[in-house]
Amino acid sequence: MQVSRRLLLKASAAATVAGAVSAPHIARATQAEFTFKFANNLPDSHPSNLRAREMAAAIKSETGGRFDLQIFPFNQLGSDTDMLSQIRSGGVEFFTMSGLILAILVPAASINGIGFAFPDYATVWKAMDGELGGYIRGEIAKAGLVVMDRIWDNGFRQTTSSTHPIRTPEDFKGFKIRVPVSPLWTSMFKAFDAAPASINFNEVYSALQTKVVEGQENPLALINTAKLYEVQKFCSMTNHMWDGYWFLANRRAWQSLPDDIRDIVARNINGAALKQRADLETLNVTTRDDLAAKGMAFNQPDTAPFRDKLRQAGFYTEWKGKYGHQAWAILESAVGKLG
Repeated sequence: MQVSRRLLLKASAAATVAGAVSAPHIARATQAEFTFKFANNLPDSHPSNLRAREMAAAIKSETGGRFDLQIFPFNQLGSDTDMLSQIRSGGVEFFTMSGLILAILVPAASINGIGFAFPDYATVWKAMDGELGGYIRGEIAKAGLVVMDRIWDNGFRQTTSSTHPIRTPEDFKGFKIRVPVSPLWTSMFKAFDAAPASINFNEVYSALQTKVVEGQENPLALINTAKLYEVQKFCSMTNHMWDGYWFLANRRAWQSLPDDIRDIVARNINGAALKQRADLETLNVTTRDDLAAKGMAFNQPDTAPFRDKLRQAGFYTEWKGKYGHQAWAILESAVGKLG
């Protein structure tokens, strides 16, 4: 018994030493050489995050486990403005941000949100994958950030109301509408003689419920997930703005990657963006059907009179002056004459 116990203790000690020696080799074989955080403001179930998880798995596989992309959805790491600060400082390596909000740092980034500029998705992608997108990316680079080639889709924004549908520009007159805290939104709706009120999104439902405002504007997917159909009766497919998410990277972190890994990461991010765009187009159709089934009444106004109203009100002239001749000329080369 004594011999057996002594042998057992020796065997256990040997196993412990062997484990201590071999464990680091196992860790080195499985631990990523580069671990990057990707933050965004969308729910985990949003197509953007579904494609991001698929993209992360592909990158890990193609780099042989050397690159691990960790995803933090739905503002887990902070608000958009917090994340903009962190992406600049290196607190996070990747972040997707609306150009309309990125305009805080890069004014030109909001130009795609000009009212009634884009008639359809074909025009959007021609511009954003072409000269206009290239111009905006150049301005983003000047601000010290790296930006991927393909912008992700957020969608066209629609107008909802508890009182009446929006069929003509005159229907906006005196209309109390919630808008994000943004000069571009406020300027546009004032041009329609509406009464825009800047309200944070987390207060929108209660503002609509208590009739502080009559209506609001957002892409269909958000109207659905925020249950705004419970306090809004009408949805007018105004398509008054298009917005997307730029995939941003911290410059120092991006430059720290070897060329081969950088190529794999960029290719997969841009590829995921194209898939996400297709997902959103499909989702827009099914979401409209879903909202209609929940009681929302839809109408499709002619957008030409809305453009004319903005032109007459001097909206396009004002924003041409803000963005500058070069940026405005590039926008109009894609969408036609605005003002």
